[in-house]
Amino acid sequence: MIANSAFLSAMVTILLVFGVMSDLSYLAPYRRIIFDNYLPLIIAAVLLVFFNLFACFYAISRWLFLKDTGRKLAHIEKQLLTPDTIVRDLSERLAHED
Repeated sequence: MIANSAFLSAMVTILLVFGVMSDLSYLAPYRRIIFDNYLPLIIAAVLLVFFNLFACFYAISRWLFLKDTGRKLAHIEKQLLTPDTIVRDLSERLAHED
């Protein structure tokens, strides 16, 4: 989930950077002056956008993919601990581990 969120936020950040670069093409003659004076600020802003997108994508993926996880796990635990279970070898392993 973390890798997917990082990948999505990197892709969106790259698309945003390229979009801004194409819109600001008229500043190309002043590229050297801008990079000399404002490169740390530009990098900090891009990193801030990346981390905010990462947090947003991570929260959305947790909300979408981890719905009712506790309820599902409780149901599986009940099923494994009953003597008449479908998966007998798993319940036997649990009994041996206890």
